[in-house]
Amino acid sequence: MYKYETHLHTAEGSACATTSAVDMVKAHKEAGYDGIFITDHFFNGNSAVPRELPWADRIELYCKGYEHAMEEGAKVGMAVFFGVEFTVQGADFLLYGIDKNWLMEHEFYLTVGDERALFRLVHEDGGFIVHAHPFRDYPYIPHISLYPHDIDAVEWVNASHGKNSVFNDHAKQYAEMFNLTVTGGSDTHSSDRMYGGGILVPEMINCPEDYLRQLKNGSVVPIEPN
Repeated sequence: MYKYETHLHTAEGSACATTSAVDMVKAHKEAGYDGIFITDHFFNGNSAVPRELPWADRIELYCKGYEHAMEEGAKVGMAVFFGVEFTVQGADFLLYGIDKNWLMEHEFYLTVGDERALFRLVHEDGGFIVHAHPFRDYPYIPHISLYPHDIDAVEWVNASHGKNSVFNDHAKQYAEMFNLTVTGGSDTHSSDRMYGGGILVPEMINCPEDYLRQLKNGSVVPIEPN
């Protein structure tokens, strides 16, 4: 089985992250991962990118974490893939299968506030969507929002919640209720706090589409915290 981290933040892109992309790659390589997805907070979340900059400049800065990780990954033999953590009133969604050029070209959809139109566009362009930690209940989250007909999978195991988490239990129940595919991720923000989550898959992931294919055929195994 191959081991991948699907939910990871870098100091370049996420204001709440404390470890650079290069050091994240090194730490995950040492921890035995075969690849990682960089999913920094977008501009409607806890982004490290100044909001007052022109759109193209903001996207360039946003993608630095991924690009730095890619460069380091090529040096050490670590697969690195691009993702986005997009926030809707406290609900977080991991968007995969899109890239820097896609972000550059879709400022309207990424800023207008119609999240379902955005989700449809992601799907139309070959991407896919995972609802991250759907039942996380913290003071900064105004309410829990569910989109069972707009997503491709539910992050059942968010390893940062720890073992025996009620948040994860509720996420699994939600997936079962709507017959949704489940996945896992660590939500790592620092190499000093590596939660050890992610997924195990029987086939190597060479591109985000490989991850989606294995989600669809039911071969993705979420890694639960010890």
